[in-house]
Amino acid sequence: MNRTNRDWIMGHPNTTSETQLQGVVTSSQSQIKDLFGLFCMVTLNLIALLANTGVMVAIARAPHLKRFAFVCHLCAVDLLCAILLMPLGIISSSPFFGTVVFTVLECQVYIFLNVFLICLSILTITAISVERYFYIVHPMRYEVKMTINLAVGVMLLIWVKSVLLALVTLIGWPAYGHQSSIAASHCSLHASHSHLRGVFAVLFSVVCFLLPAVVIFAVYCAVYKVARSAALQQVPAVPTWASASPAKDRSDSINSQTTMIATTRTLPQRLSPERAFSGGKAAITLVFIVGQFLVCWLPYFIFHLQMSLSGSMQSPGDLEEAVTWLAYASFAINPFFYGLLNRQIREELVKFRRCCLKQPLEIGTSSHEGSLQENFLQFIQRTAGVAETHSTCANSNSSNSVDKGIKIPGQIPEEQA
Repeated sequence: MNRTNRDWIMGHPNTTSETQLQGVVTSSQSQIKDLFGLFCMVTLNLIALLANTGVMVAIARAPHLKRFAFVCHLCAVDLLCAILLMPLGIISSSPFFGTVVFTVLECQVYIFLNVFLICLSILTITAISVERYFYIVHPMRYEVKMTINLAVGVMLLIWVKSVLLALVTLIGWPAYGHQSSIAASHCSLHASHSHLRGVFAVLFSVVCFLLPAVVIFAVYCAVYKVARSAALQQVPAVPTWASASPAKDRSDSINSQTTMIATTRTLPQRLSPERAFSGGKAAITLVFIVGQFLVCWLPYFIFHLQMSLSGSMQSPGDLEEAVTWLAYASFAINPFFYGLLNRQIREELVKFRRCCLKQPLEIGTSSHEGSLQENFLQFIQRTAGVAETHSTCANSNSSNSVDKGIKIPGQIPEEQA
């Protein structure tokens, strides 16, 4: 036996051991990745459950928060997603449930819930955006026409539209051939063998993403113009005798305060640095709201649209899992952007916690005026130079004194509403 063959035979076991060792390391890294993915999915599910429940409890407990009807509806929808949709998403996405098999009916129900609840959530976000547009740009029209009956009617319309679109996934385009069961990981919007799946993907993307995205972007651009005008506007000083005189009895809610700009102190003729940069703060707020929507949902709809139109039946695995849970993260983020960033809702939750723990309540500053970043709906008052609120009820009432000669450029005057 020559030296070369002897070295090859002696080295072969070592080569095999190294290959086996590399396989063990790769398998260990894969398990760590799968565990981390499962941890993230479960964490998002728990956050969605707790945050949406907390916002709904705060709105239900406080009578002055009843105007957040659409926010409460959004949290209810996202809570349904956390209870029904996200656990099924964990089963279909995590490799630890790779052996789970769905029947065709179970797969259709999962896809139905996907379309139905996603459509509900996105259309509700769109309704919130339109409500804010009228609340800020057409304040008087908002106060007159925004009734509980109108809000309920809009919610019913959203539910009907979502149900009709989701029913297409049950009776319109599904075709699974002769399959009696489907692996949970292969149960997806693009898993059908029907030639109509591309048509449905286009319809789903247009109705649930493209049109809402256009509406959201348009209305927030209009809102930003009003915020910018309010930030740059020179507000004349209010005489002491005018601010001390009895004002018209008005509600101290945010809705009524947007019709006029409250001024309770003498303002300098030059814009303060805070007011000079408040337009930028409003822009950042809007960028965060619109950007969060696009980041969560744009990859999801692009992915399913591309998969459906290409006709590929091969599951892309990790990519589908990533875009799906990026979209599902919206259910956990929405209660923070539309609920918990509002100081009034946070304070109601603090009161509820103290009540449960039987701790004495501390009287803090009034929450009717929050900071710009904390309460999106109040940045108009902040940019217009609203005075800081006081802790007593008397001072809170005095802050509602208004100068009827001042209006925000971009708002519709009362006589034109």
